[in-house]
Amino acid sequence: SEDAARAVAAADCAIVVGDPDPARAPLAAPALKMLDELGMPHLIFVNRIDQARGSIRELLEALQPMSVSPLIARQLPIREDDQVTGFVDLALERAFHYRPGQPSQQIDMPEDMADAEAKARTHMLEQLADHDDTLLEQLLEDQEPDDSTIFADLHHETEDNLGVSVLFGSATGEWGIRRLLKSLRHDAPGPEVTARRLGVDAPAIYAAKTYHGSPIGRLTIARVLGGRFDEGSEVVTDTGKELRLGSMLKLQGGGQEKIETALNGALIGIAKADELKAGHWAGGDTLPPQPDIEKRPKNAALAIEPVNRKDDVRLSSALAKVIEEDAGLAIAQEEGELILKGNSEEHLMIALQRLDNRYGVAINSRRPKIPYRESIRKPVEQRGKHKKQSGGHGQYGDVLIEVRPLPRGSGFQFDERVKGGNVPKQYIPAVEAGVKDAMVKGPLGFPVVDVAVTLVDGSYHSVDSSELAFRTAGRIAMQEALASATPHLLEPVHKIDIVAPTSSASRISSSLSAKRGQMLGMTPREGWNQWERVEMLLPSSELDGLEAELRAQSQGLASFEANYDHLAELNGTLANRVVERERGDEVPA
Repeated sequence: SEDAARAVAAADCAIVVGDPDPARAPLAAPALKMLDELGMPHLIFVNRIDQARGSIRELLEALQPMSVSPLIARQLPIREDDQVTGFVDLALERAFHYRPGQPSQQIDMPEDMADAEAKARTHMLEQLADHDDTLLEQLLEDQEPDDSTIFADLHHETEDNLGVSVLFGSATGEWGIRRLLKSLRHDAPGPEVTARRLGVDAPAIYAAKTYHGSPIGRLTIARVLGGRFDEGSEVVTDTGKELRLGSMLKLQGGGQEKIETALNGALIGIAKADELKAGHWAGGDTLPPQPDIEKRPKNAALAIEPVNRKDDVRLSSALAKVIEEDAGLAIAQEEGELILKGNSEEHLMIALQRLDNRYGVAINSRRPKIPYRESIRKPVEQRGKHKKQSGGHGQYGDVLIEVRPLPRGSGFQFDERVKGGNVPKQYIPAVEAGVKDAMVKGPLGFPVVDVAVTLVDGSYHSVDSSELAFRTAGRIAMQEALASATPHLLEPVHKIDIVAPTSSASRISSSLSAKRGQMLGMTPREGWNQWERVEMLLPSSELDGLEAELRAQSQGLASFEANYDHLAELNGTLANRVVERERGDEVPA
């Protein structure tokens, strides 16, 4: 997610937790790709190794296409009766037996693993030698490198993103966790390396995350790089806003401890730093660029309103805080509705729960209205007259208009060719306004588009005519013209850009074709091995639930971006159903 990318951008190193099943290796692809794009050093930890049925070699072969850097197996599993019970550390050449909830116990190297261990270790050393000429010479001369050389190379591989170490274990049984922590201690780069990677040339603070609702109000989680900062320091953000650092907090699990100085590499909380937004920097005159973080499409949407109408103001304030905390959320006004947008339906449900639980604003939600439109098929000529006499000055306006359909996407056109001053010039804009009034809601119940109207004739009264009278006449003429010009329904169509693993791309395209989707093409996804990009045209009414369906067909990996493309004619049963539903909404309960 965008939030995760922001948070991890200023970390020294990341751990990608993977599945032991080679068939599920693609699940790691989005995380590995994000880290590669950020240039972030990282390791892979294969969890639930006790459930592994395939070989580590098969798993690495399945994972490798997902990673730019070569994967370096650091361990070899020990199996008893087809169950993983321990591992061999290839760097130390030591064997360990797993013990639930306890440190792994060192054991003698199993005799039946000697050949496999030697082969796996040699392969690991050869990978390290690709970037160490001294080690390469030692291997060519059959010299055994010492441990310090191996660990220095492993650190170098991780720090410079030359290779990705792969370790395994089981989080629930605490298997391999201590070995993972030791690898992080030895292999992960320090804050100086992170500062160079991010272009930090002077002391700077990176805001990774914002929280509201803590005991001190707004809390910014931030990383200090390139120097130190003291409480009360005057800084400027990368948006040009000045900020005085107030209370700084050392974060310890769920606890917080006030500090006066934050040193290089510290992860701190900053109270009430309203000017510093997540993903941005603060410091002196020279600040690094913002991390290049890909924005995930906000495809899920709900129309929302407070259960209690008196909560409108509270909802506005609460939404601003929730959206600041979560970059994957956005708000918009569409079709007269307040729309909350997010990455998935589950994402939106969590946001609504947060609004209720944290801010006390209960929300009613529903599917957003689909912006249907209507147009006409044939040209017509129609007169509209408004005449009213009720004592004193009356009202009089009389117009004759020609209405004709326009090509799709042309919008609305209005002109006039009145002769002899039958409609005075000062009233013609009022006629156009009346025509537009009628187009707000056509005979089918939707806004009218792609029509041209020409005012051709009319009549007026020197005393009773007025702008209001001619506006009313224009509206009457247009309403009657639309009803007799064979109106038809138009539905919005979106262009869908889907990215999915190759194994599920064809299945997805077939599924969407059954939803009235029109296939535009399928091409390899640039920069992603064994992934495809599928482009389709899909009616907006078919977007509901699409995200969940795609995920169900792709092990949760497929995603899509939808952009409005055009309006298309909708006929038959589907059109009748839409019109009946719209008219039914108008029937009093």
